[in-house]
Amino acid sequence: MMPANLPPQYFEAEKKLKTAKTPQERIDILEELLSIVPKHKGTEKLQALLKTKIAKLKSSVQKKPKIARHSPTHQVEKAGAGQLVLVGLPNTGKSSLIERLTNAHPEIADYPFTTRVPSPAMMIYENIQIQLVDTPPITPDYMEVWYPELIKAADGILLVLDLGSPGQIDVFQTILKKLAEKRIEFVPEEREPLQAENIFQKKTLIVANKVDLPQAIENLASLEKSLSPEFKVITVSASRGDNLEELRKGIFNFLDILRVYSKVPGKKVEFSEPFVFKKGSNLMDVAKAVHKDFAQKLKYARIWGKNKYQGQKVNRDYILDDEDIIELHL
Repeated sequence: MMPANLPPQYFEAEKKLKTAKTPQERIDILEELLSIVPKHKGTEKLQALLKTKIAKLKSSVQKKPKIARHSPTHQVEKAGAGQLVLVGLPNTGKSSLIERLTNAHPEIADYPFTTRVPSPAMMIYENIQIQLVDTPPITPDYMEVWYPELIKAADGILLVLDLGSPGQIDVFQTILKKLAEKRIEFVPEEREPLQAENIFQKKTLIVANKVDLPQAIENLASLEKSLSPEFKVITVSASRGDNLEELRKGIFNFLDILRVYSKVPGKKVEFSEPFVFKKGSNLMDVAKAVHKDFAQKLKYARIWGKNKYQGQKVNRDYILDDEDIIELHL
């Protein structure tokens, strides 16, 4: 029920939400609404709802990825729920995969080195976005000078191999050796990267492209026979569209993240703008993300989720699960 004593300016400002075109416009309008709302007990729930919406929008705003024009490092500003760099030899189909998985339209050609600079694009997975960065190819003789720093800053690597050609384990070893020159090592998805001063271990998911081509199954069998079983391989065809949904899900799982929905007491849940946390995060991480006041004054929360007693009461040290619905109580 709408609290009493809301001034006419509130309803005028509220109308502007329907025409807001960008997340930042919505944030500005919601902050204006919050400033207009009278501060008394009858509006506490409304204030909490507005604060939650503002926090969600600020958390999910996707800043336009930028490449530093004057920087030799070509670093890409992170956006979305995670950043993965596509790595591979020439003509493995990295740009074709980017086009299939995102709304981007990179230059694609049947000659090598079509991609010259890192090119970020956003992949939608259900209700979140994940940033994929297309890159120039690595060869046994050449790697862009800025390449290692781009990889070190990312959340992981998508290593793209070509099942249309034999000897993909040799390709794997070639790229491994080239990156080792810059002290970068591949780590399987299930292994925790070591934190060492002179070694940069990066979790790596192998994407075996062109599964639709002749000899692809034979080449895949040879690759998997020689590859450590710890490395997960997802087979796809960028040209035909095979297994792309499995790849999207694999990328989400690979990032080791989860989604949480914040619910205001007495209000419906909004599933379109989840908070995103690393697995292992707890209730206090949610409270801090919603508003600093919640973190300081939180007494308990109620949760709804998979395989849980719906609406059960939990304490501050509760460990989050993917798609938990959290109702914070001060």
